[in-house]
Amino acid sequence: MRTEEFSKKLLHSGILDTYVATVFFGTVIFFVLNSSYYTPLEMMLSIVFATVLFKGLANIMLSMSISLVNLSNAHDKVNFEESSTKLESLVNDLAIQEAAIQSHKTINNG
Repeated sequence: MRTEEFSKKLLHSGILDTYVATVFFGTVIFFVLNSSYYTPLEMMLSIVFATVLFKGLANIMLSMSISLVNLSNAHDKVNFEESSTKLESLVNDLAIQEAAIQSHKTINNG
């Protein structure tokens, strides 16, 4: 469940789309600046190939990021919160018992 949330947030962040768009425009600028060396067909095919290649790399990076993300910290945090809640309830119960003992001693001595 946490992995799904992480992957949705990563997809909606737009960082991968920005990466692919940067590669596309970088390739276009490269071929515009070097247009005297390449034919229009070479430019078009190279731009399409580079964009598809880097889109594939972006998807590989996404899958690697999702598979390598360490969610044990989130699991440990949840366990810590549960343990601290239980500990607080035990401390409160102990304080109530001590107060009852003190009031019982006060009543018996008084």
